[in-house]
Amino acid sequence: MVQDNFDQLVNALSITPLPIDIVSKLTFLIEQQTLESYPSFVSQSIQSLHVLEQWAWQQLSYDSYQWINQLNYLTLFQTLSSFNKNLICNFDNIEVETKALLLISCTIDQINSIFEQINQNDDDNDPCIAIISVWFDNLAFFIYENPQFDISPIICHINQYIGRNYVMTDQFKFYLTQLEQTNLSQSIFTTKQLFYIKTCSFSLSSYLAAKTQNFLFTPEEVLHHVSNKYLQIINIHSHTMESWSNELLICITYLTGFICGCCWWGGEKLTHIKILFSTEQISINLVQGLIRIISYKPFYKEIKSGTLNNVLILIDIILKFLLFILQTQNMICFFRSNILLPDILLTIAENSSCDKLSLCAYSVLSEVLTDERLKELKVTDNICNLLFTILEQGWNHPLKKYKHIPIIYLLRGFMSLSKSSTIQQKVFDGHRLSLFIEMCDEYPIVYDIIWTFSFNQDIQQQLHSNSLFMSKLTHLAKECDNEQMCKIIHGILWNLNINHENRPITSEINDGKTFDIMISYSHKEKVLCKQTYDELIKFDYSVWIDFNQMHGNVMDAMA
Repeated sequence: MVQDNFDQLVNALSITPLPIDIVSKLTFLIEQQTLESYPSFVSQSIQSLHVLEQWAWQQLSYDSYQWINQLNYLTLFQTLSSFNKNLICNFDNIEVETKALLLISCTIDQINSIFEQINQNDDDNDPCIAIISVWFDNLAFFIYENPQFDISPIICHINQYIGRNYVMTDQFKFYLTQLEQTNLSQSIFTTKQLFYIKTCSFSLSSYLAAKTQNFLFTPEEVLHHVSNKYLQIINIHSHTMESWSNELLICITYLTGFICGCCWWGGEKLTHIKILFSTEQISINLVQGLIRIISYKPFYKEIKSGTLNNVLILIDIILKFLLFILQTQNMICFFRSNILLPDILLTIAENSSCDKLSLCAYSVLSEVLTDERLKELKVTDNICNLLFTILEQGWNHPLKKYKHIPIIYLLRGFMSLSKSSTIQQKVFDGHRLSLFIEMCDEYPIVYDIIWTFSFNQDIQQQLHSNSLFMSKLTHLAKECDNEQMCKIIHGILWNLNINHENRPITSEINDGKTFDIMISYSHKEKVLCKQTYDELIKFDYSVWIDFNQMHGNVMDAMA
């Protein structure tokens, strides 16, 4: 009955002039949908919903001034945009192709017409720009969650246009200059300014993080254009969170996401980030500013709320940014010098209503903690399951990414978390070891992770029972010509009591030299490792240890 009524109302959209009661009834029916009814409503009404979405884009692109002052129209657009956002955020049981059909239901001509309206509009607070912004925000959010759709001609066209005509312009830099002021006037936050800073930044960061080729500009050009002003904005406003308006929160959130997206842009080619991290002091100032923001306690009630909000998005972005910095910059000592940071991260991890945010906090925490504290770190079942799901999805993705993050960064983050006894137990209980064995040939860092696992007695049993993998390790131990990899392989075999049964505790490495003791080197505990090494040498022990690791795991040393 509801479906028939909805279909009839959508068919009536072709009536000219359109009766206002049609608009009101459509709004009412969409508002009546609940989380339980969404899937069936979408399934049964897919054709009519598609027509409605096409009609909405048509209205946005042509003659918007004929309806912009009519409350019924505005309410329908707001209701439909909320419906679309729910469609993106929830409902894994609705096919992503169905979501794409509904959300990307516009034409390039319509997009060009919308941009032309914005360009010709002299009213910086025109409500039409606000509505258009929400619709573009939904598209950006959809691409962020489903980067495989970045190849859509519509998405490509939107972001090429945004890059050329909005972001890489003097007007964008003018808006950034306004944000560099210590005492901001609320009047600077116009609808058009927020379109530039929030909507365009969000759209482009989602697109570039997913698509690394065929963009009009290089990562270097984009960072040269915006990075200095962004650094100044963080330096100034990370001291004044108590006075932030909602508009400033939005600007800092999506600018940070944009800068972080530019850093991910290009995968493992990191030469462009030297523009952002040009000196040690600049890097320190940025990290200090980001940590100050996530340390602001009034923000924590927002991450408990159970709803997606700008504070939660900001903290999530900052944590991912900090993780990127930890994995690419030599700043671990500086991070660990902040003795309050572990408690801050643990508070976020344990209090967030969002599992993904908690996982980000645990990931940064695992990089900062000492090895001993890492072993004691307790991670909830939900977070463990989410972590393995993310790794599996990243591994199975054609581009070897989860969302916009290359799997190599996920594995580097997991390298530290793998030392947690909780994580190791979940690997054993859930028979997750096979996933890592499957990945190790393509990503050598996984051998380092398996080495960590091999200290766990339960996992040792699973390794022993995998005859194919054991044969591979034995073969690699004989044939491997990479010193770092050889040490990892011998380390795994040593833990499994292979090649040294019925012999003294010694190990023979490539050059044939016999060692009495092996020290499993930890970059985070390098001082202790060096002291232990020196003391043993005094007593004429032959010690195998590597002091040349760059970042605490074999992949970084090989890079």
